[in-house]
Amino acid sequence: MADIHAVTQQALLGFDVELVDVERAPLGLLRVIIDRPDGVRIEDCEQVSRQLSHVFEVENIDYKRLEVSSPGVDRPLRRLADYVRFAGQRIELRLSEPVESRKVFTGILRAAQAADGDEPVLSLEYEDQAGELHMLPFSFGDVDRARLDPVLDFKGKKR
Repeated sequence: MADIHAVTQQALLGFDVELVDVERAPLGLLRVIIDRPDGVRIEDCEQVSRQLSHVFEVENIDYKRLEVSSPGVDRPLRRLADYVRFAGQRIELRLSEPVESRKVFTGILRAAQAADGDEPVLSLEYEDQAGELHMLPFSFGDVDRARLDPVLDFKGKKR
């Protein structure tokens, strides 16, 4: 998979898109997820699909169907740069090791620049069951997975 990811990343250098993920799915489906700061357009997916079809043929990457799409509203956070970019947003965070007997937290992502200019200081502002606000500091290495968790309003019914 690292090979496919590297080839895909290289193929997208000339495009104004960011590679979020590449995954193989059942029945030969190869799914490529792209993003842009102002949102993915259908034209972006079309251009990337055409480019990758040619590149994958040249590189002999085996697949039956190629799917290029946006990450959706619950976009996964894969790189440290994603945490900085989406600071201030609501996320669902799953840690590798439990903290206070739990691994999954939902709250507002905070990212502050480190004093020494090193890796940013990450934390999650969350409410406990009693409604009290807490700050959970964590490092990029502590994360099992994370994704955006926006509050969606469907005709007055918020999730």
